[in-house]
Amino acid sequence: MTSGLVTGVFLLYAHTIMPGLRRTDDRTFVGAFQAIDRAIINPIFMACFFGALVLSGVATGLLWNAEHRAPLPWVAGAFLLYLPVIVITLAVNVPRNDALKAAGDPDQIVDLGRVRRDFDEARWWRWNLVRVGLSVASFGCLLVALTEYGSLP
Repeated sequence: MTSGLVTGVFLLYAHTIMPGLRRTDDRTFVGAFQAIDRAIINPIFMACFFGALVLSGVATGLLWNAEHRAPLPWVAGAFLLYLPVIVITLAVNVPRNDALKAAGDPDQIVDLGRVRRDFDEARWWRWNLVRVGLSVASFGCLLVALTEYGSLP
């Protein structure tokens, strides 16, 4: 469940939030992105975001010595596909988000255009598309694992 929810968030950013923000002026972009980023840092999102990795890892461990291991490769695959999602988020997206927030109140920023260029929304968006692909594949693996588990004797 957590994997599917996070996949939906990444997809929403890729096809709605970022394209919408792309059409705005620098002041609106910086202010809106700062507000969205502050709002997404909450216990529910964090539980889903990190929970997808933890839960697929725990499921892999539980299936490792199980009598019926048919779902194991799919659950392990989900874990391995989701792991780079965490790495990309922490190495690429979060530093850009944090730098944008650290720029301060958009009404006080002298050069909003520079702040927006430094954020490099094209790079942020491209790496988000990678997260979309990986998280969709991870979620797909979990769906296959469920069908494998459901067909066990």
